[in-house]
Amino acid sequence: MKRKPIRRDGCAGKDFRNVLRKGLSIGLVLFFLSGCAAVGPDFVRPEIPLPDEWKAEGEGGLVEGEPDPEALAAWWTVLEDPTLTGLIEGALEGNLDLEEARARIREARARRGISGADRFPTLDASGSYTSSHSSENAGTGDRSELFALGFDAGWEIDLFGGVRRAIEAYEADLEASREDYQDVLVSLVAEVALNYVELRTSQARLATAEANLAAQAETYELAGFRAEAGLASALDVEQARYNLESTKAQIPTLRTELVAAENRLAVLLGECPGHVNERLAGPASIPVARLEIAVGVPAQVLGRRPDVRRAEQELVAQTARVGEATAELYPKITLFGSIGLESLSAGDLFTGGSWAESFGPGISWPVFQAGSIRKNIEVQDALQEQALLRYESAVLAALEEVENAMTAYAEEQLRRASLLEASRAAERAVDLALNQYASGLIDFQDVLDAQRSLLTFQDQLASSEGTVTSDLIRLYKALGGGWTTLES
Repeated sequence: MKRKPIRRDGCAGKDFRNVLRKGLSIGLVLFFLSGCAAVGPDFVRPEIPLPDEWKAEGEGGLVEGEPDPEALAAWWTVLEDPTLTGLIEGALEGNLDLEEARARIREARARRGISGADRFPTLDASGSYTSSHSSENAGTGDRSELFALGFDAGWEIDLFGGVRRAIEAYEADLEASREDYQDVLVSLVAEVALNYVELRTSQARLATAEANLAAQAETYELAGFRAEAGLASALDVEQARYNLESTKAQIPTLRTELVAAENRLAVLLGECPGHVNERLAGPASIPVARLEIAVGVPAQVLGRRPDVRRAEQELVAQTARVGEATAELYPKITLFGSIGLESLSAGDLFTGGSWAESFGPGISWPVFQAGSIRKNIEVQDALQEQALLRYESAVLAALEEVENAMTAYAEEQLRRASLLEASRAAERAVDLALNQYASGLIDFQDVLDAQRSLLTFQDQLASSEGTVTSDLIRLYKALGGGWTTLES
C-alpha cells in the first residue's frame, strides 16, 4: 500500500490559523478597550498665588527685566576670573555628587523601560525531555518518554489603566531625576565659587593681618626705645606687646580657614585634598562683578529653578500612583496561549500529529482582600498630599531665598562702602596718632586704639568684599542660574 505524504497545511495548520484568528480578534477588541480613560486622578498643576514683583527694593545693581538665559547659565564668567572658571570646569568633569546624579538618571530611565514593557505581550520558549518508569507493583512497569517544544504567550490587557498610570509615574520619576541633576549642578557651581571667594577672602584678611602685624611690631620697638630713653613707661611697652600678640593670634585661624577652603575645593573637583593648592597659591584679589543684574519676576524664577520643577514632577509621579493603586480594585483580563510539539518519540516530534495548542482569555477580580487594596489607595493618597505640601514648600523656600539674596546683596554693598570710608579714616588716624605721640601731645593708649581700629576696619572690609561677591553668587543660584538643558 502506497503511503500518503504528510500535508504541511493539514488539520494542524488549519487549527493554528483558526486559533490565531480568534486570538487576534479578541486581542484587537481588548486592545481598543484598553485605550479607555485610566482610573484615578489626572495631574493638575496646583495654583499657588504668587506675588507680581519682589518685595526687595531694586538697589545695588538689581534691575527689573528677564535675565539673559545664556548669561545666567554661565554666570561665573561675569567675574572674569580664569582660575575660578578653570575650577568650575574641573568640578563639572570630576565631581562625585554630579556623577551620582547622572547614575540616578540612568536608573530612572531603566525603571521607565521596565514599566513600559508591561504594555506588551510576553513570549517564552520552552523545551523538555521527560523519561519515566512506573512501578511493576503499582503499574505496568513500562518506561515512557516525552519530548516537547513550544512557545507560551501572555498579555494582560490594561483595561483600567493600571499599567498606564505606572508608566506615567516612572516617566515623572525620570523627569524628577533630570531636575535633580540640574539642582546638583546649580549647587555645585555655586559651592565651588563660594569656596573660591572664601579662599581669596582668607588670603586678603591674612595679608591685612600680616601688614598690621608688621606696623605694630614697629610700634612695639618704638615703645621699647622710648622706655629705655625714659620717655615712656613700662606700661606703654606691655600695651604695645599685647596689641602685637593679639594680632599675631589671629593669623593661625586665618591660615586654618585658608587650608580648609583649599581642601574643600579639591574635594568638589573629585580630587584628594591638596590637589589644587599650587593653582591657588599666588596672591589674587577677590573677584568682583560690576554690572546690573536683571532679576525677573517671581513666576519666571520659579520656572527656572530645578528644585521647584523636581518637586512638581514628584507630585506628578505620586498622582499617577494613586491611579495605579485604584486600578487594583477592578478586574484584570489576560490573554494566554501556547503552541508546541509533543511526542513520545523523538523521530515523530516534527510530524503533524505532534501539534498541540491552547488559547483563551482569563479574568481575575479581587473579591475579598480584607481591605488591603483600599488601604493602599489611602496610603497613596496620603503620599500625594505629602508631595503636594513639599511642592508648595519648595515654592515658598525659593521665593524666600531670592528675597533674602537680593536684600543681602544690596545691603552688603552699602556696608562695604561705609567700611571703606572707615578704613581710610583709620589709616589717617594712625598716622596722626603716631605723629602726635612722638610730639608728646597724646598718650600711647591713643596710638594702640588707633592701630586696633585700623586692623578691625581693614579686616571687616576684606570680609565685606568677599561677602558682596558671595551674596552675588547666592543670588545667581537663587535665580536658578548655573545649568543648561539636559538632553534625554
